[in-house]
Amino acid sequence: MSIAPISPISSALGVAGAGAVPPTAEAPAGSSFAASLAGAVDNLQQLQSTSNQLAVQAVTGNLDDIHNATIAATRAQVTLELAATIRNKGVDAFNEIMRMQA
Repeated sequence: MSIAPISPISSALGVAGAGAVPPTAEAPAGSSFAASLAGAVDNLQQLQSTSNQLAVQAVTGNLDDIHNATIAATRAQVTLELAATIRNKGVDAFNEIMRMQA
């Protein structure tokens, strides 16, 4: 099982590219954002699944190249940290908006 080369973080999350649904003329802006967010979560789950599969192969001795497992685990970890940071910034922005006076 081979691992795709490391791509920019934004495409790893599906923000611009891999798995993201490009906005169309028919779709409102909110639905394209929701589709991009769903694509990012799906991509994150796929990275974690690949990492888990390679880790099991490494533990059972069925993995020829341990570097693949290490790279997959690191990619999944960095992507998860980025997703958590984006979520935290979104919550902070929401809380700041709620504190604004009308």
